[in-house]
Amino acid sequence: MGTVHAKAQENFTDVQDIQKNTFRDDSEKEQIKEIDLEGVKARVDRINIDGLSRTRNDIVEDCIKELFKAKDFQEVLLKAHRARVKLDELGCFKNISIFVDTSKGPKSTPDGLEVTFNVKEYKRITGGVSTHIGNNEGALLIGMRAPNLFGRGERVQVEYSHGSKKTSNFNVAFVKPLRGKHRPTITTSMFQSQSEWPTSGYKQLERGLLFDIGFYSTPWLKHNIQWEANIRDLSVLTRTASFDVRKESGLSLKSALKHILSLDLRDDIIFPSEGSLFQLTSEVAGLGGDVGFLKNEFFLQENYAILEDIVLQGCFSAGYMANLNKNMKVSIPDKYFLGGPLSIRGFEMRGVGPHSDGDALGSMAFWAAGLHLFTPLPFRPGKGGFGDLFRTHFFMNAGNIGNFQLAKNSNLLDNLKKNLRISYGLGVALRLGNMARLEVNYCFPYIFDKGDQIHPGIQFGIGVHFL
Repeated sequence: MGTVHAKAQENFTDVQDIQKNTFRDDSEKEQIKEIDLEGVKARVDRINIDGLSRTRNDIVEDCIKELFKAKDFQEVLLKAHRARVKLDELGCFKNISIFVDTSKGPKSTPDGLEVTFNVKEYKRITGGVSTHIGNNEGALLIGMRAPNLFGRGERVQVEYSHGSKKTSNFNVAFVKPLRGKHRPTITTSMFQSQSEWPTSGYKQLERGLLFDIGFYSTPWLKHNIQWEANIRDLSVLTRTASFDVRKESGLSLKSALKHILSLDLRDDIIFPSEGSLFQLTSEVAGLGGDVGFLKNEFFLQENYAILEDIVLQGCFSAGYMANLNKNMKVSIPDKYFLGGPLSIRGFEMRGVGPHSDGDALGSMAFWAAGLHLFTPLPFRPGKGGFGDLFRTHFFMNAGNIGNFQLAKNSNLLDNLKKNLRISYGLGVALRLGNMARLEVNYCFPYIFDKGDQIHPGIQFGIGVHFL
């Protein structure tokens, strides 16, 4: 590997232009010819890696070797893109570019290509201060990382964050990517997390260990198998906290095994115009400690482009949990909550469902759905520039939460429809880079229970995952 007969970048064709099916003639740069890439025979004769220093050859070869199996030009581009994704997942490089040229040399073939990856490795120690946005909260993040410790993508990272809602997190992790077509990665970490939940009347201090194995069973289907053990200290936030919250105060020990299955086929994570997102999470707690339950939750999002820049989005989420052992408990932090600008809009955070003296207690099951229409701003101000960061947003949310029973003599469908909550509204959504989006909506709670905490009128939401 290393630098092998590297050519000047002017002699290469940028893979981004090729993916757009365009060819730029050097003699007439303004002329752009469209080329149909399907059926164009091609093969990769040679792959060059320019910029390697500390990174070992074997881990890089494992990421790019599939390129040699390409049989046509379109397949070369797809496998080159996948190779770039794999190289980026190693965490060794901060900049990766791809260039494609015709193969030249004594061993070149008539349809041969030469692919060059230009990479720039991270320094031995990196760090900085940044901001993080999510779950309707902003946070200051201080981090330090030692990437590519032994030349095969190993890294140690230390992070501390302090949120605007009196949350703080400290995490020390070791990450090790492994070789193989399933792109496995092992992560071990120690963490401490402190959070306050005024809507439920409690605060929590959590210390624990996490072991995670992540891999892909297909190019897009990702699995994460996790084992987590933590000690949690739950205490009341104010003197007026309800008795139901007070009786759960104290220390608890949780040991849980979790499987996360995710499939993301969207063309954008903030404002997708097409594609699907699916996530299924299964968790079993009770492998030790005094907390025990079985918990399953899934989320589905579908996006359809009706017209240019007009997108219809549908979301559905549901979850169910059950106590595995009467001698083990299911505490408030483990339960489901609904309501707020990121779930059922028009309600306060955790405002849907059972309350005790104003404190949200959570439930063992829920379902929620959302229907959204995103359009450009009226009259398209700032089109092609700043105005493209905004979308007009129309929405309708529905859902229900409760301790539904799956017994044979109970009608689950009737329980799910009972005490249905519905809200609708309109507003404006703003893209905040590739980090999150901001929503400002005017909400109309339409159907709600007398015990719910509604939020009619203007409501702000900021995050990545919205219902």
